[in-house]
Amino acid sequence: MINNFNTIGIIGYSCYKKIIFVCKKLYYWLNNNGYNIIVDDRITDNLSINKINNGDVNYIGKQADLAIVIGGDGNMLGAIRTLAYYRIKIIGINCGNLGFLTDINYRLLLKQLSEILSGNYIVEKRFLLEAYYIINGKKKIISNAINEILLRSNNIKSMINIRVYIDDKFAFLNYADGLIISTPTGSTAYSLSIGGPIITPLVKAIMLLPIFPHTLSSRPIIIRNTSIIKLLFSKNNRDVKISCDNQVDFILDTKKSIYISSSSRYFNLIHPMKYNYFSLLRKKFFWLKNYKNYNKY
Repeated sequence: MINNFNTIGIIGYSCYKKIIFVCKKLYYWLNNNGYNIIVDDRITDNLSINKINNGDVNYIGKQADLAIVIGGDGNMLGAIRTLAYYRIKIIGINCGNLGFLTDINYRLLLKQLSEILSGNYIVEKRFLLEAYYIINGKKKIISNAINEILLRSNNIKSMINIRVYIDDKFAFLNYADGLIISTPTGSTAYSLSIGGPIITPLVKAIMLLPIFPHTLSSRPIIIRNTSIIKLLFSKNNRDVKISCDNQVDFILDTKKSIYISSSSRYFNLIHPMKYNYFSLLRKKFFWLKNYKNYNKY
């Protein structure tokens, strides 16, 4: 096998027997094929392998050429937020349910991975969002997100009143239960569940989607991903929570303006050569149900 990657990181975060089994199988296969391997230190003990090179996700990002994330999309989201700071390619092995980011089936792991490691793969360069304050003319980063940034009241009974500016121009007043700001990657996540559109991953756009707005005229808006979104909060909203990918939560200082824009960092997601986003959608959303009857119409 031609080694297009010299050092490979194995990332997982789970005690599920299936994931540990896949990690162990992958480790021995890579080792037998001459790769340098770094194992996520959160799973090292569960693998029960002697003299293993291990480290955290930051260490893998610095040292490895490829990160293989095993689990579901939740594992991928957590790993990518860190790996996006490094020049590393990322691939996901799906041991979960939906798997929009982890698209290699663990049952076909060795066959598909062998092709990828031989250099037969597709690379997608996808952008992240970042939320930040501007203090004394400098950015103070709150967090970043692969799927979406969600703003809502920390009090579930309260609505939030947000003035939304896009590129310094007033756009709309968001009087609703919350606001989702999503990437195309995140269009199949939370925003989809409340009626947002599916956006193909490489479209350079950001979507703003009010959650249960208190006006019938409120609608989703899609803007270019070079735009800067500024959010101003009502004086009555002093307990607003920001959530990034439903994994990282903060209570905002709503006396300050909050800014959301594309991050300068990207992540490099790789797929098998036969990867087809629309095929993935058909499979995950059961669009194939009536496909065999297509020629009857």
